[in-house]
Amino acid sequence: MIHAPWEYFFKPFNRVGFPDLFYPLLFLAIALLAVQVVIYNVQARKLHRHVPLVAMQEWLLWTGVCTFGLIVVEAVFVWDFIFVLATVVLGVGTYVWVRFYRFPPIIEAYNEHLRRTRFFSNAKYKHPEATIRPRRRRRR
Repeated sequence: MIHAPWEYFFKPFNRVGFPDLFYPLLFLAIALLAVQVVIYNVQARKLHRHVPLVAMQEWLLWTGVCTFGLIVVEAVFVWDFIFVLATVVLGVGTYVWVRFYRFPPIIEAYNEHLRRTRFFSNAKYKHPEATIRPRRRRRR
């Protein structure tokens, strides 16, 4: 029987109601959850000195855990498809917001801070003898 597109929103999300979408979405959510955790661990170790970049990775990690974890829960406990669709849309929207709107100004300000610090450090040690301690005179 053929249903109108809006009637699928309130059908339970299971392998019977959505045979071509259920398993691919479930396995993709599990795989992306594992990939998200691995990426966070690798990036956090690699960028541990750069606090804004680690903070962005944490935001992406928790967005992924919430989104992909909810998709798995909604598939296991057979929620209506409208909740699964809302989770996917909100999760992807949050990913885009974090990566392209929230953190670019913070990262740009951090890069400017690094440039300024590097410039003053270079100016301070520009003279060859700037790193050599002056010899103290002995008291007699």
